[in-house]
Amino acid sequence: MKEHYAHIIEAIGEDINRPGLKDTPLRAAKAMQYLTRGYQQTVEEVVNEALFPSDCSEMVLVKDIELYSLCEHHLLPFIGKAHVAYIPDGKVLGLSKVARIVDMFARRLQIQEQLTVEIAQTIERVTGAAGVGVIIEAKHMCMMMRGVEKQNSVMKTSAMLGSFRSQQATRNEFLSLIR
Repeated sequence: MKEHYAHIIEAIGEDINRPGLKDTPLRAAKAMQYLTRGYQQTVEEVVNEALFPSDCSEMVLVKDIELYSLCEHHLLPFIGKAHVAYIPDGKVLGLSKVARIVDMFARRLQIQEQLTVEIAQTIERVTGAAGVGVIIEAKHMCMMMRGVEKQNSVMKTSAMLGSFRSQQATRNEFLSLIR
């Protein structure tokens, strides 16, 4: 990866031997590996058996989980927050595991629409929840730094599964709690 970054830097017209760029290809390669570390993780490793028996059947919500991802179309960042809720059906997921699932999928080349669905489907599969709701709000550098250059636009996506899709009252409760 280091050599590829060196070629990219040269291709834009820079001198790869300039003092400020001397170690940039290696730093860029390490940064890309860090930013895409979600490819090195599995759901099983992230969850690490942190499922606990529970009689709770009310909504569990973790809101404002910050996320950082890279747009798969331009390799530019999008930055935002995720709100994840589920209705337990016999077991609850360790609190930090919700954020870790968000991070695992966010740290892959993504589009926000798919990221939202992947998180929801994973929470549903892992917990056996009666319903899952996920909303992501993010700003996209590909829209801010290039193209239309709109600084104040925010993209919002949602995925509603199970009772969040079939029961308006559950969906409304979720939406009111994240405001």
